[in-house]
Amino acid sequence: MKITLVKKILADGSPCAKCRDVEEKLEENGQMQFIDQTLVADVRDPQSPGLQLAQQHKVERAPFFVVERENEEAEIYTVYFKFAKEVLRPLTEMEAS
Repeated sequence: MKITLVKKILADGSPCAKCRDVEEKLEENGQMQFIDQTLVADVRDPQSPGLQLAQQHKVERAPFFVVERENEEAEIYTVYFKFAKEVLRPLTEMEAS
C-alpha cells in the first residue's frame, strides 16, 4: 500500500491552515510513519505535483490522501478522521500486535 498526502500552498505563499492542522495531528498521533509521500499543491503553479494529482482525481479540497493498494483503484480521502479510522487505525493495530 502507498499513501500520499497532498497539502496546499495558498496564493500568498502560506500553507493552508487545515493542511497544517492535519499534519500536526499525524505527527502527534505517530501516524506520519505511514505516509509514503507528501506532495504540495501550490495554487501559484499549475504544474505542481499536488495540483496535478488533484486534477487527475478531480479533488478540489486540501489536504487529501490518496491510498493505492495493489490491483485496486486508488481511494481518495478528503476528511482526516475518516482516513484515520479506515486506513491508519488498521495499520496501527497491525503494528501493535
